[in-house]
Amino acid sequence: MKTKIWLAMFALYIAWGTTYLAIRFANETIPPFLMTGVRFLLAGLVLYTWRRLAGDPSPTRRQWRSAVIIGSLLLVGGIGGVTLAERYVPSGIAALIIAATPLWVVFIDAFRRGGHRPSWPTIAGVVVGLAGIVILVDPFRSSWQKPDINLIGVALLLLAGLAWAIGSVYSKSADLPRSPLLGTGMELLAGSAGSFVTGLVMGEGRQLDLAAISIRSLAGLGYLTVVGSLIAFVCYTWLLRVAPTNLVMTYAYVNPVVAIILGSLLAHEALSTSIIIAIPLILSAVGLIHRKEPKEKPVIRPAVAVKAAVGEE
Repeated sequence: MKTKIWLAMFALYIAWGTTYLAIRFANETIPPFLMTGVRFLLAGLVLYTWRRLAGDPSPTRRQWRSAVIIGSLLLVGGIGGVTLAERYVPSGIAALIIAATPLWVVFIDAFRRGGHRPSWPTIAGVVVGLAGIVILVDPFRSSWQKPDINLIGVALLLLAGLAWAIGSVYSKSADLPRSPLLGTGMELLAGSAGSFVTGLVMGEGRQLDLAAISIRSLAGLGYLTVVGSLIAFVCYTWLLRVAPTNLVMTYAYVNPVVAIILGSLLAHEALSTSIIIAIPLILSAVGLIHRKEPKEKPVIRPAVAVKAAVGEE
């Protein structure tokens, strides 16, 4: 069992860490929201059809409503926001900023009804994480900051993290099917519809040129669908059932490092001084938040499992 757990963890580290680069490649010739819509549609159809044929009961109208809300926040706002942001910032930077999403979760959980008041170590983690983001973004444009990081992309990433955090907190009390796989399939289908609508509203239909789609973009889309949305998803949901939560959550430390290394090696993304300083700050903040909060038995929800669809995401 221990060997299987570590094999699944390794798959999770690689799958989620590499999806940021795959998003960048898919983004090159496919509009972002239409691309995510196709990705979610394919993965959602596989999961939903599989579980219904396996005998899972038909979802209720209320469960579909919950799936639409969660899919809109996690997939359209969260993953869609990251995908759009990667048109402005390198994939490694995107992974590093998204790794700070637990900062948003702390704020939202503290102010919601019945939420948890953060401990002092958690507050310290929030401060350290915010300091890391400020150093990374460098809004005052210090002379050692090279290259400049697009503030539009950073804003999109922060909003994507906020949407992901709201969706994650909401999912704790949402009415969802007992089967995590069925529920996640529903959320993927809802997120697919929302992504297509968002893309069409943003004029991506006019931007799409099927003849101009490159092999590299198609390969990125295929990788995101199979590896990011299916393989990593299965590993993650299985690990939540058989492995300690703190161990599973170590993906938050490893994914940005994998994304930054791959971005540097395969996409020639620059490693600046600010990136090197910000990495330990943001990752140590995530560590403080995960390790010092009151331990609760995790509630396995489809929305939690949906993270496999981001890479992150």
